[in-house]
Amino acid sequence: MSTTMTVEPATVQLPALKRTREADWPAVLFFIHIHLLSLYGAWLVFTEAKLLTVLLLVFLSSLATLGVTIGSHRLWTHQTYRASTTLKITLMLFQTLAGHGSIYDWVKNHRFHHAHFKTDVDPYDSRKGFIYAHFVTRLQKLSEQQEYLKNTIDMTDIEKDSVVMFQKRFYWVFYGVLFLLLPINAPLEYWNDSILSAVFVIGFLRYAIVLHSAWLLESGICVWGLQEGEKYPPDTNLVFILSKSYWPEYHYIYPHDYKSGEYGTYDSGCSTAFIRVFAALGEATHLRTLETKTLQKALAVSAKTKKPLTACIQDAIGEQILAKDHFLKSA
Repeated sequence: MSTTMTVEPATVQLPALKRTREADWPAVLFFIHIHLLSLYGAWLVFTEAKLLTVLLLVFLSSLATLGVTIGSHRLWTHQTYRASTTLKITLMLFQTLAGHGSIYDWVKNHRFHHAHFKTDVDPYDSRKGFIYAHFVTRLQKLSEQQEYLKNTIDMTDIEKDSVVMFQKRFYWVFYGVLFLLLPINAPLEYWNDSILSAVFVIGFLRYAIVLHSAWLLESGICVWGLQEGEKYPPDTNLVFILSKSYWPEYHYIYPHDYKSGEYGTYDSGCSTAFIRVFAALGEATHLRTLETKTLQKALAVSAKTKKPLTACIQDAIGEQILAKDHFLKSA
């Protein structure tokens, strides 16, 4: 039984637009400075920074990463669960700590990536390798064609979310206070650390760490995914029947599973654990997942009827009944 597991990009009638991408020189200079200055911050971690400053670095980086993984990614982009207003506000503040732009812009970029996954339009095209998907693409502007297609992404659900739109409207105020002022001031104000440690460790090093943790959401398939030509290629059904551990390919087939980890895990990891905790507290509801038996049924139907797997999955999910406390059980 073999069914090709790929995402079919949307077919759009395009006007005559340039497809070449130009260097984004402000971004080039910005990222060069961030990484060079973060190296000095890493040196200060081992030579000068106080323990509380290092702990603050870990704490703030962790909160920011959660804001991206269970906030921007799983909640707002893919709607893998529903969140209470309190949880939405919390995740919005965490996401602001990442300093990656507003939730609205992040969601639009990531949905654009999914809509054109593994095509020439995908700005994070994993077929060009990890270095390109993770870093080089950040140094280039989108082509005219990509900008046009990006503006066709449906964002109506996000535009109805008052928390997201509030952050979008006042993002730079939140950024200045939450991302810059309060974190950098804390080591100076509360435990009398040096200005160098505050600026380079809590400022530059923290930003570099969170940048790369978020970039892995688009480039991670190059690290943890199955590559073309390997012993078990990405279109082998048994990979997904026996184990969903190869999350990248599975995630791009069914992106609405709350269990799909961003860093090579499935049904485990810190972000998934936090979603389960919030669900147990009643702050997260309607957690969506695809049970193995449901996936097996969809694969069988797809093999027999030759219908696209994604359509078969949607049909099978319509008949899937999840227990009310399913999030408390392992896959």
